[in-house]
Amino acid sequence: MKFYLLKVELFLHRKKDFSDMMTKEQHIKYWMDIAGEDWTRKELLFNASDYIYCLYLAHQTLKKLAKANWVCTHQENYPPRVHNIVYLLEQLGIDLGTDLMEFLGLFNDYQLSGRYPDYERRIYAMCTREFTIEKLETVNEIRSCLLKMLQ
Repeated sequence: MKFYLLKVELFLHRKKDFSDMMTKEQHIKYWMDIAGEDWTRKELLFNASDYIYCLYLAHQTLKKLAKANWVCTHQENYPPRVHNIVYLLEQLGIDLGTDLMEFLGLFNDYQLSGRYPDYERRIYAMCTREFTIEKLETVNEIRSCLLKMLQ
C-alpha cells in the first residue's frame, strides 16, 4: 500500500511540475490537441460499429474544447474537473441556443466514466448507426462553434 501511495504522490507531483511550466497558450493547445485525438478515435470507433464509445469520445471532444475555451477566458490555466459540458459553457457565459444546450444536457449521458455496467448496456441498445449519425451531426455543429471561439 505504501508503494502505491508513493507512486501516486510522485505522479501528481511530476504532473503538477510539468503543467506549471506550461504557458497559457500551451495549456490551450494541450486541450485542443487531445480533443483532436479523441475526434479522430471517434471515427475509428464509428467505422468499427462501436457506437456507444464513438459517442463517448464525441462527448470527450466537446468537453475538452469547452475546457480549452475556459482556459482561454480565465486567468487560471486549470479548468474545473467536471464532465458536464453545459456547466462548463455556463461558466464561460456561452449560450448556443435552447436546442443545442438541451442537446448537450442529454448528451452528457454519454460520459461513461464511473457508470455502472447496467447503465452502459441500456444506453448501448439505443446507439444504432442511424442514431449515432444523427447525434454526430449535432456534435459536429457544436464542435465547429467551440473551435471558432478559439480562433
